[in-house]
Parts: sequence; structure tokens; C-alpha cells
Amino acid sequence: MNATTDLDNALDAYSGRGREALLPALWDVQGALGSISPENVQRISHILRVPEADIYGVIGFYTLFHEEATGRGIIRVCADPTCALAGADDALHGVCARLGISEGETTEDGEYTVEHSPCLGLCDYAPAALVSERGMPDKSLPRVTAESLLGAWDDTYFAPAGDAESVMLDASLADAPQTLAQYGDYAALRQALADMTPEEVIAEVEASGLIGRGGAAFPTGLKWKFTRAAPGAVKYVVCNADESEPGTFKDRVLMEHRPHLLLEGIALAAYSVGASKAYIFIRGEYPKATAILAQAIREAEAQALLGDHIMGRGFSLDIEIRRGAGAYICGEETALFEAIEGKRGFPRIKPPYPTTYGLFGQPTAANNVETLCAAPLIINRGADWFCSIGTEGSAGPKLVSVSGHVGRPGVYEIAPGMTLRHFLDHVCGGVIGALRAVLMGGAAGTFLLPGEIDVKLTFEDLRAAGSTFGSGAIMVFNQTTDLRDLLLRLGRFFQHESCGKCFPCQLGTQRQVEILERLDAPHAGDRERLLDVGMTMTEASLCGLGHTAGIAVMSAIEKFPDIFGAQPSVNRAI
Repeated sequence: MNATTDLDNALDAYSGRGREALLPALWDVQGALGSISPENVQRISHILRVPEADIYGVIGFYTLFHEEATGRGIIRVCADPTCALAGADDALHGVCARLGISEGETTEDGEYTVEHSPCLGLCDYAPAALVSERGMPDKSLPRVTAESLLGAWDDTYFAPAGDAESVMLDASLADAPQTLAQYGDYAALRQALADMTPEEVIAEVEASGLIGRGGAAFPTGLKWKFTRAAPGAVKYVVCNADESEPGTFKDRVLMEHRPHLLLEGIALAAYSVGASKAYIFIRGEYPKATAILAQAIREAEAQALLGDHIMGRGFSLDIEIRRGAGAYICGEETALFEAIEGKRGFPRIKPPYPTTYGLFGQPTAANNVETLCAAPLIINRGADWFCSIGTEGSAGPKLVSVSGHVGRPGVYEIAPGMTLRHFLDHVCGGVIGALRAVLMGGAAGTFLLPGEIDVKLTFEDLRAAGSTFGSGAIMVFNQTTDLRDLLLRLGRFFQHESCGKCFPCQLGTQRQVEILERLDAPHAGDRERLLDVGMTMTEASLCGLGHTAGIAVMSAIEKFPDIFGAQPSVNRAI
């Protein structure tokens, strides 16, 4: 059977499903042909009964979809801050030079298209690239060079997976995903189905003090309680696996190494809120994690740990993986719902809140990967155990993503309360060179100076220090870092990712970049303009993207006033 027949069969299978199947259908075409032609738009429109104009609107919204013909292979090189420090610009410019094209162009023979990409979530293996080849699974490539990008594409990489005392990570899983035989028979879910009511599961999670690990820090038990209490027979659980912020990659490591821990956490959430359908919305730039989760679901279904009448009980759960297509805004939960429903990822106005009106208009509990992975541990070990780790308000083990100028970048499991200095010096292998700054919380975070890193790694202590834990991203920069270039890359990231629904964010991110682009020769009043733009976005934007798009810039203005003076330009953002 040829590729055309396979594509025909795949698209025909969507007949009768409607708009919610739009993203999967577009991915089938994109993966097979490299782009989505008008003929295939027309065909998808006919099959799903979705207007062609709406389909074009969706294609144009997501970065990974292409309307125009591309090369047989699409090479996307990440040039966001951590990859830039590791030489991403050299790799990108070098591969373009070897192919005789500029960024964004396709070679004359139609073999390659080369593009710049926002963060690919491989900050611990910088510089990184994502390669798409027609008819083949995408590959996330670690530590690329111009030579390796034009050689045999090797997507082999191994992640650190914890030490002997880790509970969320597993020290035995440094080079492979955990199989079901290694993980066990979903003991927490078995206990819940046999001995606990949904309300009792929620009460245990609530007593543990577990808060959202995606950055918002909302109490998880309370969210599940609200969802269960909401009127309506149909309810959903959504796992937000769309971590797309530069410097954040902890969820990728969990999915690639402990997929069954996540699936069991999703099942516990679904049992608690009364859902029989769950979605994992995973960013399109995570092909390895997507494949590993798909295999884990098949393993669990084969052993009656997922699917109909789980463990012989009356509880049933279908988990579907829905792949995103390159839009950071879809990390905002209501934008994520819109994407699953086959629309552009525009955030919704709140209220109503997802717990009463979420996916497909039904009550929905949306949690991020790390949050859901904590649930089985709480049921197995008890809320008291979870509370005993860390400090009040920061209970339980916490994963942090560390990148930049450190000896051992990667994902680490910590008990909240150790200082940032101790963490960098004794856990991450120390800072390479003289420390200039730490960006806490990722691209939407704040800077800490060398004299400020004795702060404890808790939500409360960081907040008191004027900083943020956020999603747990820690980006380390030494004295060789060009801060103007760093801020420009961050500004361009938010400009690119702004969905455009609200003017404060749409115009603010553009204006912020315009000013950052002239920092070598600033205009009088630029400092005040940046503060004004940043505060306007923070106060007036519709969602979290706009609220935080100017935070790092405003923090830099406070901590590094010298960046507005004359300074040589090095390694400027492309």
C-alpha cells in the first residue's frame, strides 16, 4: 500500500467526527506531504463539514503547519536563549550556507527547507533541532551542528532520571522509558477503585497541599472538587503537556521516562471528577514523548488498566493524545480547549471557568504533567508523607529544569527549601565561569543577581524576594552573556507567540521588540517606554501570555540599568 492510499484511508476514517478531528487530519496531511495543499483543505472541509476559510485560519495559526510546498525534509533549529548560548546561530547559518539558501527557504532540488524554531524543549541538550521528513516520524535532535544536520539524523539522547532518593524520577531510567512491567499494576488507582470514593480521593489530594506545577499554583484538590460538583453528566480531564516556554522541559522528561505514572495520575483525576474521557494535549515539538505515551496507553489497555471496566470495576476511561502544532499560547488552558475543538488557540474570557464550562462546554479539570504525576504518589504514600516534604505552601517534591552555564544541565527533583546557591553549586555541577544572573521561572520570569541566590527554592521565599518559581525553569548566565541579545530573543519569542486576540499583548509585544532592537543606540526615554509597555501588557492583557510577556524585560531594567548604555554587539539574535 503506497503513501497516497494510506493518507486516503486516514482521512476517510475521520468521516462523521466533525471539527474536533481537524488537528489530527491536518497532521496526517502535513506528515505525509510536507504541506497542506488547497486540494487537501477542500477534502478535509468536505469530510469534517468545516468551512475552508476556517481551516485556512487554523493552518495559519500554528507554526508547524505549512500551506506552501516545503522540502522533503524540514530542518527547524532552535535559536532561543539556551540554544543560542550553545552555538545555535552557527549551526543554523552553517547549514544554510552549505545548502546555498537563506533561513526560511527551500533548496532548488526540493530536498530541504531550513527554519528558525522557538524553544524545542531540549535545553539540556542545546543546541537542538526538530527535523520532519515526509512519511516519517519527526525527530528531536540534540547537540546539533551544521555537519550533523546534513548527515544521518540521530535522535538518540538520554536524560538524567533522578537519584536513589527521587520519587517522581527514577534512578534506573537513564536510557529508556519505564515499561508497564517495570512500573507495576497501577496500585494507587487499584486502591482508589477498591477502597475509596471519588470524594475521598479528592480529600486526600486536597489534604496533601498539592498545587499546580505548571506555574499558576492553583490547589489541585480544590480544582477537582469544583469539577466534580459542577452540574452535567459529561466531564473531562485534560492533561496540559504543552510546555513551550524557553527553559522549561521537566514535563518532557517525565513523559519520556515515566509515562505510566502520568497515565495513572490522569486516571485518578478522571475517577475523582467523574470523567470517562481524557485528553493529553502535547506540544507538536515532542515527537519522542508522543510515541512513548501512545505505546504506554496500548500497554495499559491490554492489561485492563485503561479502557472499559478498568480492573473489572464500573469505571471506564479512554485517553486520547492530541498533538499540538506549534503555538505557545495553547499552554493557556482555555486556548488548549479551543485547539482540541479544532479551532485557533485563542484564550477565552473568564468567567466562566473551566471547572464549570471547559472542553466542549463541559466541566473540565485541566492539570499539567507534573501535577498529575504527583497524584499516584499521594494515594500510595498518603497526604501526610507529601506534606512532610518541603515547606508549608510548597509541599511535595518539585521538579526543576536547569539550563545554560551550569556543569550539569537537566531536570532535578528537589525538596523545596534548599537555597538556589546550594542547588547550583552542589546539585548542578556549579556555574561555568563567573555568574552574571539567574533567570527564575523561564522566559516569563525574573532575574536574580549573584548576591541574591541564597534565596530558598519555595514559592513563598521566591515571591518575597520579588521573583517567581513559575514552572520551575532555572536559566543560568555567566559574564560572557550579552544581556541585550538575551532580552531581544525573549522579546521576539513573545511577539511570535502572541495570538493577537487582545490589543495590549498584540501591540505590546511588537512595540517591546522594536525598542529592544535598538538597545545599542537607544532613544531618549526608551527605558520608560519599555516599563510602560510592560505594565500595560501585565495589567490589561486577556491571558497569562500577555500578563507575563514583559516581566523579564522589566526585571532586567531594574537589575541591569547599564544595558541601556553603549556596549559592543555580539552574537546578535537572528
